[in-house]
Amino acid sequence: MTRPGPAARPAGAPPAEKAKALWPSTKRILGRLRPHRMLVTVVLVASAVSVAFMAVAPRILGHGTNIIFDGVVGSMLPAGTTKEQAVDGLRASGQGQLADMVSGMDVTPGAGIDFTELGTVLLGVLALYVASSVFAWCSAYVLNIVVQSVIRRLRAEVERKVHRLPLRYFDSHSRGDLLSRVTNDIDNLSQAMQQTMSQLIQSVLTVVGILAMMLVISPLLAMIAVLTIPVSVVVTALIARRSRRHFTDQWRSTGVVGGQVEEAFTGHELVTVFGRTDEVQSRFDDENERLYQASYRAQFVSGLVMPAVMFLGNLNYVAVAVIGGVRVASGTMTLGDVQAFIQYSRQFTQPLSQIGSMVNLLQSGVASAERVFEVLDEEEEIPDPSTAKSPETRCGRVVFEDVTFRYDPDVPLIEDLSLVAEPGQMVAIVGPTGAGKTTLVNLVLRFYELDSGRITLDGVDIGDMTRDDLRSRIGMVLQDAWLFGGTIRDNIAYGNPDATEEEIHEAARVSFVDRFAHSLPDGYDTVLDEDGGNISAGEKQLVTIARAFLAKPSLLILDEATSSVDTRTELLVQHATAALRTDRTSFVIAHRLSTIREADLIVVMEGGQIVEKGTHDDLLASHGAYYDLYNSQFVGASRS
Repeated sequence: MTRPGPAARPAGAPPAEKAKALWPSTKRILGRLRPHRMLVTVVLVASAVSVAFMAVAPRILGHGTNIIFDGVVGSMLPAGTTKEQAVDGLRASGQGQLADMVSGMDVTPGAGIDFTELGTVLLGVLALYVASSVFAWCSAYVLNIVVQSVIRRLRAEVERKVHRLPLRYFDSHSRGDLLSRVTNDIDNLSQAMQQTMSQLIQSVLTVVGILAMMLVISPLLAMIAVLTIPVSVVVTALIARRSRRHFTDQWRSTGVVGGQVEEAFTGHELVTVFGRTDEVQSRFDDENERLYQASYRAQFVSGLVMPAVMFLGNLNYVAVAVIGGVRVASGTMTLGDVQAFIQYSRQFTQPLSQIGSMVNLLQSGVASAERVFEVLDEEEEIPDPSTAKSPETRCGRVVFEDVTFRYDPDVPLIEDLSLVAEPGQMVAIVGPTGAGKTTLVNLVLRFYELDSGRITLDGVDIGDMTRDDLRSRIGMVLQDAWLFGGTIRDNIAYGNPDATEEEIHEAARVSFVDRFAHSLPDGYDTVLDEDGGNISAGEKQLVTIARAFLAKPSLLILDEATSSVDTRTELLVQHATAALRTDRTSFVIAHRLSTIREADLIVVMEGGQIVEKGTHDDLLASHGAYYDLYNSQFVGASRS
């Protein structure tokens, strides 16, 4: 019995949770950079040097413009005169505005352009841009190492976290959604960090560096440019607040779509047989449309940031050009300074536009980070005891002492259950669906923790053992045979990676895998699909039984393990199980009562309680619950 999952959210219903604040998740992401402080320092220093070189270059290039302009104007003035004489001559001729402009220039009347000095200036600017590019490349290279290291560590944390999550979590969460968080969301976070962190560092440093140069050239024009910053921040914040919710919806819908695709592909044959293809397609179309709408709204709203910031930047550019032109005409600024300042104003608004354009990536990355952090923040299994105990023997004696367990605190399930399974006994657990049969063995494996009571294995409370020690003593064969991509030999050896070739072959012979393995072209080296699709269902089950045999457990759990094999193979498996049970306990969960007639103890469960227990003959003679089950399967079947 497994715990039912949560009810599906109705189509068109609002999301179950609101988007979280941007800063807490961003702070957690930045906190993961602490182990890489030295590399982050290298990134910041390299970026600062790159920005410094880039910021100085326009000022020097402006000096080159002054050389050209001074040379052109100087060649138009009479040679042999001083600048003061030339200015006085212009005023005397009624050209006062031109005289004001010339008075603010470093001009020599009669002299042309100094190409030597101009060449030196241009080579210097070229060297600055080359150096700036080299340091920017170094910054990006080191930052890539940092980001990928953070993401690699995050993936490892999530992987380890998944193994520490209780089975209760997987019962209540979609497997497709969990896969989406582990794959899509982490990949999206990686992309967002890679693209935004480099640009964000460069943009912030560029704003600081350019602002410093603008203040040096003209505090008045710098103040005009600075007015763009608060307006841009307000606009960006207003738009980001609206887009954050849409990005959270987008990645939640991505998880739902992933879950539906995974479910449809896994059960493709069943969907086809029952003719539910159209229904599955319709459900997919509905969720795909919901994902489209969420993605469209997220990208549309966040995409408004960059045009808004660019519009403000253009207004700033116009203001700088007009005021700068007036000041050149009045002689209070040189043409080169105005040209440099206009270039700076463009460079000043460009990083603001880049920051605006990164909002959608940042919002998307934070939304994915929130989903990943939700997994990392989930409550884990109770830690293993610091001073764990381990049974001294491997006999397999299991004792349930007043065990009580509920999935839901308000819904009774197993109450004060007591049971003793002696070494070597085959204990069969039967009962109707939902009686608690599978729950009972899940408690033995500590997939769930008891509400009260205790279970002991060979005299030791399983709560005092480590889970690895406990589960290393238990072999389990499920109703659904699970195989992975690999050879038959690899799948059998999964039960004991240190097993020898002889031990693997012996387990295969005992479980009758040897019979069909030799008939395959590559024998034990036959590569199985991930779902074992190239062998029959019964053969897959035999492989899983061989795997359990190879583990040599002291306790064997068979959960409807023979349901997929034919009658003849079922008898062979029963003989093999009997040989394996020597000095080992076996719990057999069965609906087909023909498989448990020889059981040493049959436990009949109803509603989480043991209503009967005894041997097959004793229970039939008592005419109780087992008698009714038996008659419903055999006597009723024969009459029909």
